[in-house]
Amino acid sequence: MPTEIKVPTLGESVTTATVGKWLKQPGEAVKEDEPVVELETDKVSVEVPAPAAGRLENHAVKEGDEVEVGAVLALLEAGAAGKAAAPAAQAAPAQAAPAPKAEAQAAPPAETDYDVVVIGAGPGGYVCAIRAAQLGFKVACVEKRATLGGTCLNVGCIPSKALLQSSENYHAAGHDFAAHGVLIDSVKLDLAKMQARKADIVGANVKGVEFLFKKNGITWLKGHGKVEGTGRLSVDGKPVTAKHIIIASGSDSANLPGIEVDEKVIVTSTGALELSEVPKRLVVIGGGVIGLELGSVWHRLGAEVTVVEFLDRLVPGTDNEVAAQFQKLLTKQGFKMKLGHKVTKAEKTKKGVVLSIEPSAGGAVETLEADVVLVAVGRTAASKNMGLEEAGIALDKRGRVEVDAHYATNVPGIYAIGDVIAGPMLAHKAEEEGVALAELLAGQAGHVNYDAIPGVIYTWPEVASVGFTEEQLKDKGVAYKTGKFPFLANGRARALGMTDGFVKVLADKQTDRVLGVHIIGPAAGELIAEATMAIEFGASAEDIGRVCHAHPTLSEAVKEAALGADNRAINI
Repeated sequence: MPTEIKVPTLGESVTTATVGKWLKQPGEAVKEDEPVVELETDKVSVEVPAPAAGRLENHAVKEGDEVEVGAVLALLEAGAAGKAAAPAAQAAPAQAAPAPKAEAQAAPPAETDYDVVVIGAGPGGYVCAIRAAQLGFKVACVEKRATLGGTCLNVGCIPSKALLQSSENYHAAGHDFAAHGVLIDSVKLDLAKMQARKADIVGANVKGVEFLFKKNGITWLKGHGKVEGTGRLSVDGKPVTAKHIIIASGSDSANLPGIEVDEKVIVTSTGALELSEVPKRLVVIGGGVIGLELGSVWHRLGAEVTVVEFLDRLVPGTDNEVAAQFQKLLTKQGFKMKLGHKVTKAEKTKKGVVLSIEPSAGGAVETLEADVVLVAVGRTAASKNMGLEEAGIALDKRGRVEVDAHYATNVPGIYAIGDVIAGPMLAHKAEEEGVALAELLAGQAGHVNYDAIPGVIYTWPEVASVGFTEEQLKDKGVAYKTGKFPFLANGRARALGMTDGFVKVLADKQTDRVLGVHIIGPAAGELIAEATMAIEFGASAEDIGRVCHAHPTLSEAVKEAALGADNRAINI
């Protein structure tokens, strides 16, 4: 008797789905657990597997049909042999891309080494691996570094924040403590000890990820991962098979043409974290997050820092009013700014580097001398030398892997998340995508709200934002209202002696729904969480304003700004 292939349970409150694509055609051989058809709902994309091996008799429904949970999709003659599947029928590309090789479109083996293999153990990769293991998948993670954690834990987020905190303490001891009645005759810098502390913090974090892998039964495949096609990859040449392959390879520092990085005098963020002495003159090429954070570290420790930025403003994409205040405060601290300029040449000398710069729009060339030059012009997707193009996986013009709304590439069974796909290159964005994808593969309703992804710049003062900026709302033609509250009027900020900056809340003029929140000031990176929660759950500015906030706290500035959107702020 033929076996029925039915619509499975698709998640809580989901009763219907649309037949997206048939992966197997009538007459074809089907292996047990091999995907037969892809179903789509507004929450999830699910591949329905064959309950047994056999031959597909027919399609009971057509692509595009709406079907209910429990409905029959196809009949399977169990145990019968079928004709070989035609590669083109199995995997018509979902997006424009070079035609994959036939081998790349072959179905994965009936029995695979793993259910899920993640390539890359950065925040997106290791979080995805852990969540997949929690959901019952047999999981492996490919990582070529000697330690887990990717760029973020090893040479990015964590070590930079360690140095930012240490340098902030050093600067405060020499400049701020006296105002509190704490007098220190002399403050000395032990850079070697500061760097050692940073290394200890990095070591603790990466060992923590290794512990989590062991705790969750995840296999660490050490080596370079290369995608071979559906269900197949290699690690340092050794073949590995998996039902699902997830590319989470992250990103690399972008380079400028004609400027050769040696990580000694011309450095990326990696080299800037490892300097053994404080440069007298540091030139930062790029006025974005990475350049300003690392520039802040070395400026606090005594370097003269000049920022060269192609645009006429800092941190593109942030709220204009926040960016203007940010530039003003950094300049007050001693940063030198060469905005609207570009670097055309970098010449190494015995004393350091001589840079040739000129206005971005063209003009007279001038030179800047530096002991160290930090190239911080952004990051690029790490998609090279992984076999992606050879496997037929579509990449965009910037080298990012193209995926659909459920992180699937155009090659069946292969997915991508994090910095290697479009979107903000943020560790927490990658983590959310990793969790969402693992849950989607388990038939759950994984989801990421890209309008509620916070961004933080860990300088002093900190800058944090979530949602839309005023400029974006104007471009969209959205009527909005603004509430703003300065930290100067906040009791806790005064007690801390940290009164620079403000909180700005943007709300829909008609519905009062929070559309964006922008903070520059103390603990902005912590305060933004409340705003992110508000946007995620569709809260109004009044909702924030009516929630009781402890007094005295910095969070009261968020409440007052929310009240200010309706001209109801109390303390200003």
